[in-house]
Amino acid sequence: FPVTISTPNARMPLHVAAHQIIRLEALSNYSRVYFANGRNMVVAKTLGWFQQQLPADLFVRVHRSHVVNRTYVKEITGGFGKQLVLNSGDSVLVSRRKRNLIRAIA
Repeated sequence: FPVTISTPNARMPLHVAAHQIIRLEALSNYSRVYFANGRNMVVAKTLGWFQQQLPADLFVRVHRSHVVNRTYVKEITGGFGKQLVLNSGDSVLVSRRKRNLIRAIA
């Protein structure tokens, strides 16, 4: 499932397979995309745009500022699903309203 990502100053858009994206982080009207190869990139798209483009069965919005690829979730910590630890070693906070959703995917 390829996603086309345009960077703010890019001459050519980047085509990325959805499974290569670990997570996305909101930065106002931009998003930081974290890739499986360890790199990240800031793009001029909102998290809402990415949610519409990416497969809903693979990506879940766990916080107002985070969308996570379910396949990269290593563990859920902090009691009541307060935090996700990803295979990359990153930790992502889970909002109170999304905790039931996270427990369902565990």
